[in-house]
Amino acid sequence: MESVIWPERRAFWGGRRVVVTGGAGFLGSFVVERLRDLEPAEIIVPRSRDYDLREIGAIRRLLADARPDIVLHLAARVGGIGANREHPADFFYDNLMMGVQLLHESWQAGVEKFVALGTVCAYPKYTPVPFKEEDLWNGYPEETNAPYGMAKKMMLVQSQGYREQYGFNSIFLLPVNLYGPRDNFDLHSSHVIPALIRKCLEARDSGASEIVAWGDGSPTREFLYVEDAADGILLAAERYNSSEPVNLGSAFEISIKDLTELIARLTGFSGRIVWDTSKPNGQPRRKLDISRARERFGFMARTSFEEGLRRTIAWYEEHRRAADG
Repeated sequence: MESVIWPERRAFWGGRRVVVTGGAGFLGSFVVERLRDLEPAEIIVPRSRDYDLREIGAIRRLLADARPDIVLHLAARVGGIGANREHPADFFYDNLMMGVQLLHESWQAGVEKFVALGTVCAYPKYTPVPFKEEDLWNGYPEETNAPYGMAKKMMLVQSQGYREQYGFNSIFLLPVNLYGPRDNFDLHSSHVIPALIRKCLEARDSGASEIVAWGDGSPTREFLYVEDAADGILLAAERYNSSEPVNLGSAFEISIKDLTELIARLTGFSGRIVWDTSKPNGQPRRKLDISRARERFGFMARTSFEEGLRRTIAWYEEHRRAADG
């Protein structure tokens, strides 16, 4: 199948200049690797030390320097529940300023296509499962990450408005929680999978008898392996030309309790799991309806959850040893 698709895909990217904001980050690094295989004319990865995307002057400089045909906007200020609770204003301001100004200036600069990455956190707290794109506005997001979710969701409103008024070709994708190699394993700001992997490995290696996990383990989550997410973003850039939002997910749902027990098994931690119910659970359930992505641009996740976890654990163990040694 790939041998049939690749020539067609390379033909789309050939000759095009592509800016990937956040291209040095977790998801962005995989998107850039995939892009290299597709052989665009040039890939530009702006670094925050050179272009602070919260500042309109820096955005204008970037667009003038890079002269992109396509902008993939993956840059974001992200973190787990703890980080969102501690910095709600920063998560709102930074993400809103980056997204709204970059999309506007890209339209002004004559960019051919703008790909905006939203977040599953934009969905209402109590959304019927599986989450369908048409349910996005049926309530307020879960409180612990609402500022982040709402800031990202404004790019959807903007995308639709700019398409209607100016005919600007921008699209809005809603990835579910991502995981994989190169993720953030800092316990103060990481998401649930890297945090649990680190806790389990440190407990295993130190001989600790227990680990502490947040909440009561009852919420469910869907996770998408980072390389699958990169494929989905690039397929959408090639094939999708509408401002209707599109979910990117795996269709696999697991409770936090089962997730924690699975990670403990895969890391070789055999101690007790203690649930700290003074900590928030977050949204009760998250599982996406992924039919639109399949129908509109042929995206289906290919990596099984356990295989993705094994690769993530192996990467972290290898790099932790390198950092320690």
